Amino acid sequence: MKLLDTNGGNTKLRKNNKDINIRVAGLSLYPIDTRICAFQDIAQCKGPCLSDSGFAKVYESVNQARMAKTDLYLNERKKFIELLRYELTNFERLCLKQSVTPYVRLNVISDIQYELKANGCIPQSFPNINFFDYTKIAKRLGKTPDNYELMFSYSNAPAYQQSVRKALKTDVPISVVFFGNMPNRFMGKEVVDGDSSDIVNLGYKNKIVGLKYKSVGDKIDPRDSMFIVNMESA
Repeated sequence: MKLLDTNGGNTKLRKNNKDINIRVAGLSLYPIDTRICAFQDIAQCKGPCLSDSGFAKVYESVNQARMAKTDLYLNERKKFIELLRYELTNFERLCLKQSVTPYVRLNVISDIQYELKANGCIPQSFPNINFFDYTKIAKRLGKTPDNYELMFSYSNAPAYQQSVRKALKTDVPISVVFFGNMPNRFMGKEVVDGDSSDIVNLGYKNKIVGLKYKSVGDKIDPRDSMFIVNMESA
């Protein structure tokens, strides 16, 4: 079993690899429940999640592979961490050989705190790799290692607003999914187009990273989702 996508096969990663000076790898688990994505119920983002979009919508094998990796994480954590360390070591060597800067997104469609001891203190173990993620766990903001940058993921779900308020007190970029035209400002902050590169998005401190709604078929109506800001009714 291979954990990391190091070739940009995932559409979320591919856009970052347009920069020839960097190489981006990612880890895609399946967000089966709150053990993998802690706030999926509170933020009401399970329905519009992109876990079943893209290649996963076409090829059943995509999510089968993600589920196999998820089972390994949940049931054989030590083996999972050992394999992840092995693959990250090889990725770091590859990037050094190619004279490119390594970036790794550990949570492509999950929200696991890899900086914790229970999850192997992964970023701390690889100080020469730049780690980045979107997260809905506000308590992580400002507490990750220097080589692990986070962006906060917004939702308007009532039970999630305490987390949103915590995020607003920091300078981390806050990603917001918009349905319809993207506004110039949101929650009193400038909105920037975040669809071109997640790496660029990391630098948008104190700004809203606007992401255009991507269809997940007939799973949800984006106009009824708390996770998606409906600009058609604004």
